[in-house]
Amino acid sequence: MSAIWHPFTQHGLNEPVPLVERAKGAALYTRDGARVIDAISSWWVTTHGHNHPRIVAAIRDQAERLDQVIFAGWTHQPAETVAEGLRALMPRELTRVFFSDSGSTAVEVALKMALGFHAHTGTGRSGIVVMEHSYHGDTIGTMSVGARGVFNAPYAPLLFDVGMIPFPLGDGDNTLSAFEALCRETHPAALIVEPLVLGAGGMLFYPAQVLAQMAEICRAHDVLFIADEVMTGWGRTGTLLACEQAGVVPDIVCLAKGLTGGALPLAVTMAREPIYAAHLSTDRAKTFFHSSSFTASPIACAAAAANIAIWQDEPVRERIAALARRQAAMIDRLANLPGVANARTCGTIAAFDVTAPDGGYLSTLGPRLLAHFREADMLLRPLGNTVYVLPPYCLDEQDHARIERVIESALRTLLP
Repeated sequence: MSAIWHPFTQHGLNEPVPLVERAKGAALYTRDGARVIDAISSWWVTTHGHNHPRIVAAIRDQAERLDQVIFAGWTHQPAETVAEGLRALMPRELTRVFFSDSGSTAVEVALKMALGFHAHTGTGRSGIVVMEHSYHGDTIGTMSVGARGVFNAPYAPLLFDVGMIPFPLGDGDNTLSAFEALCRETHPAALIVEPLVLGAGGMLFYPAQVLAQMAEICRAHDVLFIADEVMTGWGRTGTLLACEQAGVVPDIVCLAKGLTGGALPLAVTMAREPIYAAHLSTDRAKTFFHSSSFTASPIACAAAAANIAIWQDEPVRERIAALARRQAAMIDRLANLPGVANARTCGTIAAFDVTAPDGGYLSTLGPRLLAHFREADMLLRPLGNTVYVLPPYCLDEQDHARIERVIESALRTLLP
């Protein structure tokens, strides 16, 4: 019996845990010989496909040169290359690149940057505004700015208070009016949102116009706008950043998951120059105090540099557009099946809700769907009664058709 305690896994249910031995493209290969389609990019990280040869080669080469070095007051070429590449790809207003290790830590860094900015500029602001149903990670700070519920109920005494605005309905006036009122009444330090798509909250989509208007309210009230693009970045919504579709440049943006093409853990938080300048001083007490032992791992940075090069000189956007078209066609067909509700797409993300008497993350339908997909050699991990498909951009038409057939089979088998 394995001693491993797996994340987001209730071991008391004794569900099987397949052992994956290798991967290539959009497929995983298990010890028992199964070829499994990775229809969720291994938790939304794998963009170009598993074991992309350029990324693998970069990792191998870097591992033979420099494995690790302290990043506090030292640097190395892979990190410099990544920072330069990000400056070229991302909005020019985002001038500063701070490395960390995961999406959660990228968000923690963003929150600390925002609070540090207000502390060092003397505004007296400290409140954070978040959106209903949001999810930003599993550390104490990121749980605090996420939805309160099953994910974090045992840890409620540790979480700090935030201002909450409702998820947009229709034209989003409910969200915008609530945010405007909060800004007038409480003068918050920052707003943090997942642009266009709330991922773990149920693949909930909202219009780009609402995102743009929230950013306008931030500007009008001197509130920093933080975009958590950990999941939505690197093309998932159809553009490099989801914020592009709203014509918005955030004050701070969080990137992870696809930063290395999904090969290794690495994250960055990019900020506008005034946020960096607020921490720039001869006073050492104004130093930005955040790090980890493996900040800007040279090997992870080499993978990220290879990913950036792929974006710069391969037709990645064309691959994304083609996948988005196939996803839209698939969801249109699935929408006609009994039990399917609220079928939706945003770029390469396709999702729908399955009619169930107990909807939500703990829906009893979720484990039954998961078991059906696993037995069909398909990596699909529903969010309760919400099924979503978020594959690598290299997914071919044959495997895409197989995903659709397996989903249809699940619906016909499990629904009355």
